[in-house]
Formats: sequence, structure tokens, C-alpha cells
Amino acid sequence: MTFDLAIPRSAGEPLNLTVSVGENLFILGANGTGKSSLMQQLYTPHHANARRISAHRQNWFSSNAMDLSPKQKQDYESNMRSGDTNLQSRWKDDFAKQRTSIAIYDLIDAENVRARSIAGAVDGNNIELAKTLSKQHAPIKLINELLRLSNIPIEISVSENDEVVASKCGGTPYSVAELSDGERNALLIAANVLTLKSGTLVLIDEPERHLHRSIISPLLTLLFSIRHDCAFIVSTHDVMLPLDNPGARTLLIRGCTYAHSSVSGWDVDLLPLETEIDDDLKKDILGGRRKLLFIEGTERSLDKPLYSLVFPNVSVVAKSNCRDVEHVVSSIRDADKLHWLRAFGIVDNDRRTEADINRLKEKGVYALSVFSVESIYYHPYVQDLVAQRYAVVTGDDASTCLANAKTAAIAAVQANVQRLSERTAEKALREEIFRHLPRREQIADGNPISVSIDVVSAVTAERERLQDALDAGNLAEIISQYPVRETPALDKIAKELGFQNRKKYEGAVQKLLMDNNDALTFVKSLFGTLESDIEAA
Repeated sequence: MTFDLAIPRSAGEPLNLTVSVGENLFILGANGTGKSSLMQQLYTPHHANARRISAHRQNWFSSNAMDLSPKQKQDYESNMRSGDTNLQSRWKDDFAKQRTSIAIYDLIDAENVRARSIAGAVDGNNIELAKTLSKQHAPIKLINELLRLSNIPIEISVSENDEVVASKCGGTPYSVAELSDGERNALLIAANVLTLKSGTLVLIDEPERHLHRSIISPLLTLLFSIRHDCAFIVSTHDVMLPLDNPGARTLLIRGCTYAHSSVSGWDVDLLPLETEIDDDLKKDILGGRRKLLFIEGTERSLDKPLYSLVFPNVSVVAKSNCRDVEHVVSSIRDADKLHWLRAFGIVDNDRRTEADINRLKEKGVYALSVFSVESIYYHPYVQDLVAQRYAVVTGDDASTCLANAKTAAIAAVQANVQRLSERTAEKALREEIFRHLPRREQIADGNPISVSIDVVSAVTAERERLQDALDAGNLAEIISQYPVRETPALDKIAKELGFQNRKKYEGAVQKLLMDNNDALTFVKSLFGTLESDIEAA
């Protein structure tokens, strides 16, 4: 499904574009450029199949219970869709109370529908269907996941009296009407989006007005991921929101023109992906320094979700390899025109020399203290915490699972000793060759240059070191110092700890970092001084 958008320009032909289900469009501009008017313009032709979520609207609850009948809800929704097409809806909302009541209604109704479906399957003795239905999370469960990922320490639930309540750290439940402004706004945005029909065009107007970017950025990214069956248009002042979602397109507004009291056209351009925003607009929008953390990998690799959890207050941007990370960090730090940006980088250790690690750090690029990002996910300390948590659910003995995982991992590595030894020796051998590259003076002398590298000795030394670690059962050293991702060891660990596959285990590690301070503190320690250096920048 696609939505055709026509935007009158202040000068020239209108800008025509389409937004399809699964696509995201950011409208970026400073105050006074007409973003809200444009959002109302885009909503009107699609109002029958669209939902507007605006920051100026009421974000408090008159009640935390279902106080509407189905007929009242249906009538209000019809009136709201019509009312939102009026020009005054840009700044005035005649249905503020009804919107929050509908949000509560939809949350409770979704819980009840799910419960009735599961009960019906059980009553019909269709246990397999009941199991399948139970795995389909209701919006409230998804909201709680989103809140944790968005750095909001609350949990939402429905009480026995069909009231939506909140609790912090397992404390006494209280009405969602008592939530802070930011917490309520996050809940309302999530509730609106998660209860929409598939194929809806969602327009979110300035979500950062009530929410810090450390909350709204992950919240939006996660909602985009969960509701890929909808299309999103988000207006914002925050230039980092599009950067946090590199797959989205950006519509840049520099200003607008008026006919009487209404906007008649916009100075607007659609930026192709990777296009840099001009400096004048950056200054208008930002007005201060922003921090970027460039990492190896892609948007879907293991690196970004982990680093986003460890460093929630910076924009994490994935680059394909270590050379790209080093290049972009150096480029930003060397560019006077980007003085308002502060760039950092993270690269895998890959058994780098201390000299290379120090060289990179001087450029703002930090090497992990372990071989690669997999060394963090599968570190024995992290395994232990995951196993203990998972054992509470499964009833398995965590110590037994860990012992089996260690045995299976060591056996998998043992079968690949020679290849791993050659791989780890490879980097050292190449560096040794580079150290012997002729200098200009040597070339000018014209004398023959001979380089002799004892490959066998280097590989043998690595093999002996690895074998010693295997014989000692030192899984921490093996995972921290060798590319075990090139063996079946990680799959074996995930399986022995009770997970269906590596992806499930790695997801459990990410959830662990959301709410376990010990795990988070340990992982942060693997980055040296990076956290304090970012805070000081």
C-alpha cells in the first residue's frame, strides 16, 4: 500500500512523492518553517486511513479505566478523523480527553481479546492453538519492552478492575494518570501506534517536545521495526533522529509562504539518502554540539543494538569496517565546519598491538579490550548472568547448563585449533612485514632489501598458547582472544544454555543489559575510558 503526497512549493512545481507501508519519512526544519501545517496538509487526503499524533495535544489521562462504550468509541474516532482535517487542528484539539480515553480502551480491549482467544482455544481442547496465541504479544507486553529499551524504568499492566496501572522496579502499582509528562507521552505514542490497523499512515508531530532524545530515538526506531506494516511520517527539530534511522528519507523544510493566515507553499526538498544537510540549517536546528559513535558492522549486525544499550545518549552509526570508522571519525574531527559535532569510534580488537591501539585512541577511535563484539555477548560472565535468569523460567540448573556449554565450546574450538592459530598469527605476520617496508632513504641507497619472516614459529606459538588455554579450560581467554565466531562454539553455547539458536541467546543478552546494572557495568568496562571521554566531550 502506498500514500501519494503532494506538497505545494513556494516557488516552482509541487513536490510529489509516495510513502509506502514499511517506509519512514522525517520532516526536518527549524521553528517557524511550517512543519505542523505541512503535517496537517499531508494528513487530510488520507484521513480515513491515517492517524495523527501531535505533541501539542493533551498528554494526561482523565481516567485509567475503560470509560467508553464501543459505540461511543466508534463515534469519537469518526469525529476525530473529520476534525483533524480542519486547519485549526494544527494548534487546537477538541478531542483531547477522548483521545486518551480511546488509548486506554484500546489497551484494555487488546488484553481482553487476547485472553478470550486463548481461553477459547483451551476450552476447545486446541492446546497447540492456545500455545500459538500465547506467543502473540498483546500491546501492553510490547509497550513494556519498548519502555525498557527506551530507558524508561516503568512497567504497565491491567489490574483486576480493568484499570491500566504502572509500577517501578516491581513496586506498588499506581494509576498511569500519575506518570510524568515524558512517561505518559511515551505511553500514548506507543499505545496509539501498537493498536493501529495494518496499513495505516502514522503522522507524529514533534515527538521530542515532551521526550528527551535518549528516549524518543530508540522508541521511534523500535516502533518502526514492530509496525513495519504501517507507514510513518515524523516532523522534528532534531536532526539526529533521521541519522539514527539511516533507512528513512528526509524532507528538509527551510521556510514557507502564506496566503492570508494559511500556509500556501513550502521551501522544501527531499534529501537523497546520505546527503549532508547544509550548515545554516544545522546551526538553526542544533545550536550546540552533538555526539556520534561510529562502529563496525551494519544496521542489522550484533554491534549496533549492544552499543546503543551501553551508550544510550549518543547517536550510534554503523560503518562497514574498521577503516571506514577511522576515516569518518578523523574526517569529522578535522573538519572545522562540523565543530558542533563530537565523533568517537569503536573497532574490534582483532589482537591489535598496543601501539596501534594507542594510535587509534589519539584519533578518537577505541579498540575493544576483547577480540570482537561476539567476545562480549559470549563472555563467560555474561553467560552466567543469562543462564541464571533463564533458569528461573525453565527450572533448569544454571550451573549444569554452564558446565555443558563450556565443555561443548571447548570441544568445538579444539577441532579448529590449527585454523584459529593461523588466523590469529596472520595479523602479527602482516604487521611484521609492514615494519620491514623500505623507507625512502633505503630506497635511495639502492641496496637489496631482504625480509625473512618465520611463519612456522609464529603459528606454533599461537597454537601452543591456544592449546594451553584449552587444556586449562580457560574459556574466558579463548573467547576474549580468538575469533571463535569462525567455529561452531557459539552455536554450541547457545544450545546448551537452552536457547533455540544464537539469535535467541543474543536477544537475551540485550534484554539483560536493559535491566541488570552488573551486566551493564561489566560490558562498559570492556571499552576502557570511552564512557568517561564521551561524557567529558
